[in-house]
Amino acid sequence: QVQLVESGGGLVQPGGSLRLSCAVSGRIFGTYTMGWYRQAPGKQRELIAGITTGGSTTYADSVKGRFTISRDSAKNTMYLQMNSLKPDDTAVYYCNVYKAAAATHYWGRGTQVTVSS
Repeated sequence: QVQLVESGGGLVQPGGSLRLSCAVSGRIFGTYTMGWYRQAPGKQRELIAGITTGGSTTYADSVKGRFTISRDSAKNTMYLQMNSLKPDDTAVYYCNVYKAAAATHYWGRGTQVTVSS
């Protein structure tokens, strides 16, 4: 059973930083992509950063240059370093693992990030 647990969310002032963590338990065989999504009130969930098993990364234009995705395979943990946060970054942030060969998504429960003065 694969489980994902996010942590690190909270309230931060504009211009501040946060680091989200996603701890993955259970075995995922083969290749897969890990990513961070977010969903703001009244909006659809959107992919903001992804990282492959090979370490290649992609970012949404809205976070490029401010957010950095990384992973520590030894700890089975993925991170999202968020800098220069803006009020528009306020959302629930979700950790995701996608195994394309099985067309299977695994999701965490999300962690709230609020950017406000």
